[in-house]
Amino acid sequence: MPGWIRRERFLALSVLTTLAFYFFGDAMFGGLASLYRLELVFFWLFAVVLGSALAVVRHAEHLAERLGEPFGTLILTLCITSIEVVSITAIMLHGANNPTLARDTLFAVTMIVLNGMVGLSLLFGGWRYREQYYNLQGANTYLSVILPMGVLCLVLPNFVVPHDGPPMLSMPQKIFLAIVSLGLYVAFLVLQASRHRSYFAAQAGTTEAAEEQAATHASPLGVHAILLVIYMTLVVYLAEQLAPPVDYVVETMGKPAALAGLIMAVLVATPEIIGAVRAAGRNNLQRSMNIFLGSVLSTIGLTIPAIIVISELTQHPIRLGLEHTDLLLFVLTLVLCTVTFSSGRTNILQGGVHLILFLAYLFLIFEG
Repeated sequence: MPGWIRRERFLALSVLTTLAFYFFGDAMFGGLASLYRLELVFFWLFAVVLGSALAVVRHAEHLAERLGEPFGTLILTLCITSIEVVSITAIMLHGANNPTLARDTLFAVTMIVLNGMVGLSLLFGGWRYREQYYNLQGANTYLSVILPMGVLCLVLPNFVVPHDGPPMLSMPQKIFLAIVSLGLYVAFLVLQASRHRSYFAAQAGTTEAAEEQAATHASPLGVHAILLVIYMTLVVYLAEQLAPPVDYVVETMGKPAALAGLIMAVLVATPEIIGAVRAAGRNNLQRSMNIFLGSVLSTIGLTIPAIIVISELTQHPIRLGLEHTDLLLFVLTLVLCTVTFSSGRTNILQGGVHLILFLAYLFLIFEG
């Protein structure tokens, strides 16, 4: 019991923060005009939400080791996607409507994962092991769904909107995108969980993490599942409290609108980045690939339908099509991923190229 308490000591901080904002939230948000108060509230919430999200990842990884791939990674990506949907919805419904928030967040998650996370994983793994190997069939399966889904949801909307009206999708177009996204994701899950599970498992002799993954833990499976649900509940509530400070920074202080999407994306993607880089450091690139490609797939496949439904229920318009430099970077990222994951092995140079694209994305947020 002392060891269990020590491992879950962050739970007390999460609970206390939740109670503080539940009972005294109005007073805390009342003085955001003060830069000191704004920074205090924002970084306090951000740190607690991030720490709780990391706890979610930790318990999801324990479940992953017990359940095996692909179910373990699936639990992780579904948890993170749920946090993302709640965070986007909270900011959409708070203050003035930002119709591009969902699009900017999806794009930011894609750039963070497919360039930042992939770059760090390949760079770190390539530095330690020169070359790393993964299941080529699994990578091709991921990309065969990510590419059409990403183009349909984030590129096509720019070319089907009325020429004489605002760039908003019609109701039939939204329904089509929601059905296609969800349908492709469900079809992928069926294939991943049944007929072709071997596509997403590491090949024999390519990972040093096999014994580590097979190790058992003292805590029962049910304990990890319960703590996962508790942390997820706290994260969902506290993520909603982030809406006022983020909204204040964008609307009142006049910062770039894409900054709100970047903040949400960093919050969502950081736990997965840690998991992916850690797996690459153990020479388990297959696990890393399942995390980052599965994250992008679930982000687009589940977030798009959820945001469309929420948008219609709340009458908050959304814009999905990427524009200008964002569109170019997105297409370039997809093309680069098809090249990177085309041989079954990776090296340090590929990681460096992905990181350069990620730095270009960050630079263009403020200078684009």
